[in-house]
Amino acid sequence: MKEVAPVPRTPQPTAAARTDRQVRAALARWSASISPASLELAWSDWAAHLAASPGKRLELMHLGLRQWQALADYAARCALPGAAPNGGCVTPRPGDRRFREPEWGRWPFNVMHQAFLMAERWWEEATHGVEGVEKHHADVAGFVARQWLDMWSPGNQLATNPVVLKQTIEQAGTNLWRGWLNALDDLDRLAIGAPPAGTEDYAVGRNLAVTPGKVVMKNRLAELIQYSPTTDKVRPEPVLIVPAWIMKYYILDLSPHNSLIRYLVDQGHTVFCISWKNPDADDRDLGMEDYLDLGVMAALDAVGAIVPKQQVHGVGYCLGGTLLSVAAAAMARDGDHRLASATLFAAQTDFTEPGELGLFIDESQVSLLEAQMSQTGYLTAQQMAGAFQMLRSYDLLWSRMVGEYLMGTRPPMNDLMAWNADATRMPARMHSEYLRRLFLHNDLAEGRFPVQGRPVALSDITLPVFVVGTQTDHVAPWRSVYKLHYLTVADLTFVLTSGGHNAGIVSEPGHPHRSYQLQQRPEGAAYIGPDDWLKQAPMHDGSWWPAWLQWLDAHSGEPVAPPSMGNARAGYRPLADAPGHYVRET
Repeated sequence: MKEVAPVPRTPQPTAAARTDRQVRAALARWSASISPASLELAWSDWAAHLAASPGKRLELMHLGLRQWQALADYAARCALPGAAPNGGCVTPRPGDRRFREPEWGRWPFNVMHQAFLMAERWWEEATHGVEGVEKHHADVAGFVARQWLDMWSPGNQLATNPVVLKQTIEQAGTNLWRGWLNALDDLDRLAIGAPPAGTEDYAVGRNLAVTPGKVVMKNRLAELIQYSPTTDKVRPEPVLIVPAWIMKYYILDLSPHNSLIRYLVDQGHTVFCISWKNPDADDRDLGMEDYLDLGVMAALDAVGAIVPKQQVHGVGYCLGGTLLSVAAAAMARDGDHRLASATLFAAQTDFTEPGELGLFIDESQVSLLEAQMSQTGYLTAQQMAGAFQMLRSYDLLWSRMVGEYLMGTRPPMNDLMAWNADATRMPARMHSEYLRRLFLHNDLAEGRFPVQGRPVALSDITLPVFVVGTQTDHVAPWRSVYKLHYLTVADLTFVLTSGGHNAGIVSEPGHPHRSYQLQQRPEGAAYIGPDDWLKQAPMHDGSWWPAWLQWLDAHSGEPVAPPSMGNARAGYRPLADAPGHYVRET
C-alpha cells in the first residue's frame, strides 16, 4: 500500500490567542455553541434600522390592528351558540401540520391557534423588508423570532392542546404517566451517553449494513469496502461511493430492501464504498486535503489496482459529493482521466445560498466553534444535531416532545432513525477549513480552492454528471445544488426528487408516495434557471433509482466477468468482512 506522509500539525497559537480561545470556548459551553455576539449583531442591526423606518413601523401597526380586528370578529362568531365558522383568519401554510386535527376547530382552541398564526405572520413581516438590514441579519432575526414563538405555541402546552387534553381525559391521565417515564428514560440515556430508545433493535452488521463484501484497503482515515458480486457478469466500470464524513456511510446500505449499494450490486455493478474513521482528539489536524488524499485518491488507487484499465463512476453524497467535485476538478486540471462520470447526491458546490444552515455560519459563529474545537480536537455529534433540531424544530423537537411526553407514545424506531442516531464527529482543522473556504468564502465555486497548492476550477470538469436534489432539503437546498449548472458546461442530468436530504436519497423502487422530475442538459447547452427547469422537466412517479441505473448503464461498457475481491499482489488483500471496523466506532 502507498505510504502517506504524516499530517502536519497546526502551528501553536500565541499565549494571548490561547487565552482568547479559552474564553470563547467557555462562552460556547454556556451558549450551546451559538455565538451570542452573532445574535446580538443581527438583532441590533434589525432593531436600529426598524427604529429609523417610521413607514415600516406604521405599516406593522396597521397590520397588527387589522389582525386584532379580524381575530375579534372571528372570536365573536365562534362564541355564538351553535356557531361553526368556516375557515379562520389565517390559513396555515402548505405543509404546516401543527393544527390539522379537527379538535383545533373547536372553541376556544380555534381562537388560540389563529392568534398564534397571526403572531407568526406579524413577526415575519416585522423581521423582513426593513431597508438597510443585512440579509443574513434579517434571516437570523426572523429565525430567532420563530424559535421564540414556537416555545409558546398552543400546540406545545398541555393546557392549550385539545388533542392532548382529549387523550388525557379518555385515558385518565395514564398518557402523562407514560410520558413521564419516557422523559426519565431519555434523561438516563442522555446522562450515560446511550443512544435513543429503540436503537437496540438495530445493529451494524446484524440488520444494518449487511451487503456482503470485504475491506480491501485501510489507512488512518478510511477503509475501502468492495462488495461481492451477485450476478454472473458486471459492467466493466466500477462504482466508487464517497459518503459524507458527517454521517456513517451505511445510509446507502441500510436494510436489504432499501440499500442503494445492494441495488447497484444486484443490477450488475461492481461497487466500492469508503467508510470514514470516526475522528477523535488525535485527528484534530486532519484537513480537507487529507480527506481528498487518504479518501478519494487512495480509494481510486485501490480500485484501479483491483479493476485495472477501467475508468470509475464516482458517486458522492452530501459533503462527500462536494469532495468528489473537488477531486474531479483537480483530476481534470492534472490530466487524470480515471473518472468515467460523476454522480452527486444532495451535494453543494456553490455556497452563496446554503439555505437555513447558513444561519449558523458567520465569522463570529465560526470563531466560537474553532475555540471550542481547539480544546476538544473535533466537533461533536451533539453540536451538529442541535443545529439541525433548531432548523426543523417542529419535526425534530416539539412534535417529538408532545408525542412522547404529553401523549405518552413513542414512534416505532426504523432503520433510518437508527442510522441518524449513530452520529459522527469532525476533526477541528477540517471543519474549520470547510466552513471558511466553502461557506464563508465560497472558494470552490469561485476558483480559489487549493489542491496541492494550486487552485481548481469546476469549469474544467467535462465528464458526464448526474445530480440529485431533494425537494425539502434543509441541509443542501435543491436550488443551491442546481447551481452546478452554471459552474460547468459538462453534460449534466438533474433530478429533483420528493423527500428530504436523507429520505429523498433512500428512495428505493416500491417506496410509496415518491416522484421525481428529470431533465438532461447536453454538453455546452445554454443555461436554464431553476424556475424554468421546474416548469419544463417532466414529472415521473416512483423512485429515481432506475433512471439513474439507466444513465449509469448508458455510460458503461458491455458486461464482463466480475473482478477478484481485492488484489493481493498490488497490496490490496481482503482485510476483514464488510462493514469493517471504522463504521463501528462510537
